[in-house]
Amino acid sequence: MINAQDIKIGTAIRMDGKLYFCIDFLHVKPGKGNTFMRTKLKDIVDGYVLERRFNIGEKLEDVRVERRPYQYLYQEGDDYIFMNNETYEQIPIPGHQINGLPYMKEGMNLEVVTDASTETVLFADMPVKVVLAITYTEPGLKGDTATNTTKPATLETGAEIRVPLFINEGELVEVDTRNGDYVGRVKA
Repeated sequence: MINAQDIKIGTAIRMDGKLYFCIDFLHVKPGKGNTFMRTKLKDIVDGYVLERRFNIGEKLEDVRVERRPYQYLYQEGDDYIFMNNETYEQIPIPGHQINGLPYMKEGMNLEVVTDASTETVLFADMPVKVVLAITYTEPGLKGDTATNTTKPATLETGAEIRVPLFINEGELVEVDTRNGDYVGRVKA
């Protein structure tokens, strides 16, 4: 159990039978009345965000989570098979529990978050930025750097993103896995 005033960003708590991560908090001290914590909590399973107010001193059930590096091996049906980099144990993770799934390729290392008390997988996080090759895009023309115009491009994982006009097939680009945005070109 933890006190409400001990909630920080990244703290995991169990409330109403569900697991939540704190994504934002504010310690509020009004002119009248008691001090309280205003928090934004993200449901680990569904992904929806909920705002909740806790009085200072209120007891909450905390959840101990562990983050470990796992390597993506292959897909089997709807599950993705991962290997623990320390024990070489293999585990299946459903696709809906993987953040940044369209940008994942075989051999990538992800951070898998598990509930330490029950050893259940909560979710898998891709690195924020990954380098992927462009497999198809319309050819660029010399001098296409003056405007912010973009064109569709297909990545080696099969995902489609928008890239500047000067990017050509076979080039390496850096992609933000949170929203699929083009970050920049990478020199090979």
